[in-house]
Amino acid sequence: MTLTDKDRFDCCGADGRLMSVDLALVHLQTRVPPVAETEAESLPLRAALGWVLAADQVSTVAVPPFDNSAVDGWAVTAADLTPGQETRLPLGGRIAAGHPLAEPALRGHAYRIFTGAPVPASLDTVIMQEDYREDNGAVILPASVKAGGNIRRAGESVKIGSVPLAAGTLLGPQHIGVAATLGLTALPVRRRLRVAIFSTGDEIRDPGQPLPPGCLYDANRYTLTGLLTASGCDVTDLGILPDRLEAIRDTLDRAAAGHDLIVTSGGVSVGAEDHVKAAVQALGSLYLWRLALKPGKPLALGEVKGTAFLGLPGNPVAVMVTFLLFARPLIARLSGATFRPQRRYPLPAAFTLKKKAGRREFPRARIVQTAFGPVVELLKGDSSGVLTSMSSAEGFVDLPEAAMDIVPGDSVAFLPFSEAMP
Repeated sequence: MTLTDKDRFDCCGADGRLMSVDLALVHLQTRVPPVAETEAESLPLRAALGWVLAADQVSTVAVPPFDNSAVDGWAVTAADLTPGQETRLPLGGRIAAGHPLAEPALRGHAYRIFTGAPVPASLDTVIMQEDYREDNGAVILPASVKAGGNIRRAGESVKIGSVPLAAGTLLGPQHIGVAATLGLTALPVRRRLRVAIFSTGDEIRDPGQPLPPGCLYDANRYTLTGLLTASGCDVTDLGILPDRLEAIRDTLDRAAAGHDLIVTSGGVSVGAEDHVKAAVQALGSLYLWRLALKPGKPLALGEVKGTAFLGLPGNPVAVMVTFLLFARPLIARLSGATFRPQRRYPLPAAFTLKKKAGRREFPRARIVQTAFGPVVELLKGDSSGVLTSMSSAEGFVDLPEAAMDIVPGDSVAFLPFSEAMP
């Protein structure tokens, strides 16, 4: 995972140029290999939620396993109905879910059937119970009946030999439910990524500690722990490190031995007290650290003794932006999970903005309902240090690198938080 001198020059901003977000994502996908491809364990269904599926699950059963009624009503054979007029049929019996007929169904009869009950082979149509009349031990069925209607066919959900659960799926409640419908009691999963995190800065303190003048409480590690845990990672919090190269280098050295990924916040800019970049380069390789991105320009991707490294900015909003843009696909890549980029929803702008060329920008925004439909409204202020704005926002607006003038009514790309974090 080492880089040539040309690679370092081209991708690390050594020539003063900034790397685009899209190119940085390409580097992430091509330079970082999965770490858990061959390591798997079996977990009971109830314990597998939030884990990555290690192997395709080929169904050995059909779901549903038999034709069954989609409604409460009457099961008949369509050929027994008189075209274009009502049909009178004698009652043949009663079929409930879990209680199939004990004998073959009789042709020319109507059977009372309930939702989920198996439809006998000789009956091919179910008529909804609202569409009949009873008369002296018989039923009067309507003139217009769709042959084959209201029946869920065997295998229409899952066919034998199909793959309803593919390797790389991050297992959610719906996937656990599908596994249960297949009769599975356990699933093979890849082990969770082991992620070490720490913050840097002499001015940072843990909540609950005294706060000397010029200091502030560290929110980043708490935010990152929540984001990483929700992404299916096991997190080791290494605390707050001082602005000293040796301390950062030694901690990185120790963390690399027992983790798959190291995530830090702060110390990846160009200041005299920003030592993370130098510490990573002393132990491994740094792939990039200056992006055409607002907020989040100082970001580092690399490796420390073979362990993937992601250095996020120190400002808390920039931490969340860069996590959603880069850490999510990086975690999927490392764990072998299938990654689906966050969708952009085109919505009308409810703001005026004159944007300069050069950087991809992700201002915080929320949706406002109007008489003409939803519109996107920007939050006031764009400081990357105001974390409370993330609580008020519902997502980002994705503004490309090009210069643009946005006026109310223009379509903008909205990225909702609901699709990227809990």
